[in-house]
Amino acid sequence: MKKIVIILLLLLSSLFANDINIAVAANVSYAIDELKAEFAKSHPHIQVQVTLGSSGKLTAQINNGAPYGLFMSANMKYPEALYKDSIAIAKPTVYAEGALAYLTSKKQDFSLGIKLLESKNIQKIAIANPKTAPYGKATVEALKKSGIYENVKSKFIYAQSISQTVTYAITAADIGVIAKSSLYSSKMKQYKKNINWTDVDANLYMPIKQGIVLLKTQKNNAQYKAFYDFILSEKAKNIFKKYGYLVK
Repeated sequence: MKKIVIILLLLLSSLFANDINIAVAANVSYAIDELKAEFAKSHPHIQVQVTLGSSGKLTAQINNGAPYGLFMSANMKYPEALYKDSIAIAKPTVYAEGALAYLTSKKQDFSLGIKLLESKNIQKIAIANPKTAPYGKATVEALKKSGIYENVKSKFIYAQSISQTVTYAITAADIGVIAKSSLYSSKMKQYKKNINWTDVDANLYMPIKQGIVLLKTQKNNAQYKAFYDFILSEKAKNIFKKYGYLVK
């Protein structure tokens, strides 16, 4: 009986040998399918399993032993902490820079800039939780730098990730501050620039540098290294550009 169990385990191990499990910040959810499809063209035998979430929550999972071999964060802070704690193989590398945008299902006067959020007709503002989501932290930074944070904080509806913020922005709130990348999803075509969305002034927050790291749980795994190299390749950069990211 033990021999049968061992044989079955070996067969299962062989079957899933080319699967890789990666943790990906929620703002990349709109681009990840296209990234996976492009990667599959040159690596058809590697199946990429993706877990999406806020960078803070994914980091907590990694610290608690979650079986990811690669982490694509929405900032540099979390992967740098993983490297400092010897959980990541090397220091994080920036794979893209994100940007903030306003989104609403209703027409708004975006000529007011960030001051729009103080308007009486804006009663609820969706933002990502700044404690776990880097885009939420950048949102709070922009509000504080503009001097309106104290005036609008009572309007906040907190989402657990930047992708959930998009949902709240067009359902439960009057407006939301979201990742600009989400606006390039095919599902968002109905929302028009300067009617339903516009950019948040980039001078109000620090550049959102997004970092990628390989994790020590899969230190010598060539499949993870292949995906890591792909994310830093020109092909991946072109996809990130398509979704509104800045890449160098």
